[in-house]
Amino acid sequence: MKALGYGDVDIAVGETGWPSVCDGWDACSVANAQSYNGQLIRHLAEGKGTPLMPNRRFETFIFALFNENQKPGPIAERNWGLFQPDFSSVYDAGILRNGQKPVAPVKGGGKTPTPRPVVEGQKWCVPKADASPGALQANINYVCSQGIDCRPIQPGGVCYAANNVKAIATYAMNAYYQANGKHDYNCDFSHSGVTTSVNPSHDNCRI
Repeated sequence: MKALGYGDVDIAVGETGWPSVCDGWDACSVANAQSYNGQLIRHLAEGKGTPLMPNRRFETFIFALFNENQKPGPIAERNWGLFQPDFSSVYDAGILRNGQKPVAPVKGGGKTPTPRPVVEGQKWCVPKADASPGALQANINYVCSQGIDCRPIQPGGVCYAANNVKAIATYAMNAYYQANGKHDYNCDFSHSGVTTSVNPSHDNCRI
């Protein structure tokens, strides 16, 4: 634009972001997505501009606000969001203030009701029979980035199973499900999880 004589044109970044989960690409991770979007937000907030246009702010749109858990295609297509469809944050990119947490709105106003935990007997979250190894590994990566204790499924851990991603994912997915209120949506995992009344514990691994 400068070469054409329009060096003072306003710039808007229509779409930029980073996926937190995908199938078979190590660059897709919660840590990398948080680093990219977090640094982007800080750079924009500081108004540093670019080398050619210093000390300027640019209108920028992050893709995306929410993960699109029903979007078809590769796993990455469903995991660009800063928030899950249930309004829980995937990671904090620097837009939350004073430790606030996202809250789902209520139709018609009023306070947000607390979801009721499952009370009809105990349930566990396990992988669906047709879940792909790539999807299960992505679930493991996500869960272990969310503060869940994954030491039992690390080498030497009581639930570690070499070359058995389904067994490891069973522990990870259920640990996340149990820690987050035992709601059905906590076991969705992009349609790769399902709840069961059958305890998946085995040997010395108590799930």
